[in-house]
Amino acid sequence: MAKTTAEIIRRNETRARRHQRVRRVVSGSPERPRLSVFRSNKGIYAQVINDLEGRTLVSASSNEVKEPGLNKSQMAEKVGELLAGKARGKNIEKVVFDRGSYLFHGRVKAFAEGVRKGGINF
Repeated sequence: MAKTTAEIIRRNETRARRHQRVRRVVSGSPERPRLSVFRSNKGIYAQVINDLEGRTLVSASSNEVKEPGLNKSQMAEKVGELLAGKARGKNIEKVVFDRGSYLFHGRVKAFAEGVRKGGINF
């Protein structure tokens, strides 16, 4: 079933409003940078961001994981572990988790569990 342009615009605006509600509360600092996650239909992408400087410190995505046969949740967990390893390499131990406009469920939750398994606290 094809979506009309108006439906797509409304969906994107709704998602942006949900994200702004989260961002009002969550902010990254040099001591506790923000861990932002983006979930697409095919992959998951994450960044550790220092909001005061506007710099991305570490990033990881499902494109970097080279394990065949994983479902999306397993892939998200592997990306979380990969990001945690990169962050620990840059002496980042604590972050503030920014789930974006997504519920803390499914792939986002699996990603968060992978980050925690990798040794990052939030």
